[in-house]
Amino acid sequence: MTTRIGSIELPNPIMTASGTAGHGAELSRYVELDELGALVVKSLASFPWEGNPAPRVHATAAGMINSVGLQGPGVARWLDEELPEILRHTPRVVASIWGRTVADYAEAAALLATAPPEVIAVEVNVSCPNTEDQSRMFAHSPDATGEVVEATEVCGRPRWAKLSPNTSELVEIAAAASDAGAEAVTIANTLLGLVIDPVTRRPVLGAGGGGLSGPAVHPVAVRKVFDCHAELPDLPIIGVGGVATVGDAVEFMLAGASAVQVGTASFADPAVTGRLAREIATWGAEAGVTRLDEVVGSAHTGS
Repeated sequence: MTTRIGSIELPNPIMTASGTAGHGAELSRYVELDELGALVVKSLASFPWEGNPAPRVHATAAGMINSVGLQGPGVARWLDEELPEILRHTPRVVASIWGRTVADYAEAAALLATAPPEVIAVEVNVSCPNTEDQSRMFAHSPDATGEVVEATEVCGRPRWAKLSPNTSELVEIAAAASDAGAEAVTIANTLLGLVIDPVTRRPVLGAGGGGLSGPAVHPVAVRKVFDCHAELPDLPIIGVGGVATVGDAVEFMLAGASAVQVGTASFADPAVTGRLAREIATWGAEAGVTRLDEVVGSAHTGS
């Protein structure tokens, strides 16, 4: 069940999704982290950030909406205080970074240049909808996405661009990320959403709107992966959005993803990623799959 994401080979295609497993080894109480393809940590800036006002998370009919707002200790403190504990549990860590400006991304990437080799990749999160000015999301523009990805080359390791489903130009944006040096794209981040309390007549989240995740977004994310793979078949894709079962993960791979990330399901069952890492091997044996690349994108050919 090994899979390849650009220049990186992973032992299996199951990863955590940024923002849902903390900055450190929090999930190690429930999951043998070394069983995962990789641990993707919550997005970090070059500076400490407090995030958005509470409440930050609200359950919906088929998932949840959140506006955590990228709270984090900053890359430098993470390297010193959080990463050593993570490396006690797994040698495959993906650091996710964000910024308000291109210079912010470049600074965060530069700090990661000193990270140990166990930080195998950097996921450049250009798509979080919880920043102050949602109209200026980098991932809504091919040029802006390319500029950010190019600026993060200083990290000195493979980069994955995490993209937004909230655009009709996703294929063009993915191509721009690739042209700028991204070895892969992560598709997709949350859908923009809003929940209003009928009693208070106000949004339930402290920051107003937020990002919708969970089973409700799964068909949307699968469609985005399918469309991107159809136009850019040589660009590795990590599928994310509503993965809770092996069937969900396989669906992403059939659409064209080489790996998947599991996020919202971990809030209901913190052990889900470890279970899926084991179950994907069982599925492969029962389905007669000897190599995952036999499955990736096969929905496009029907084979």
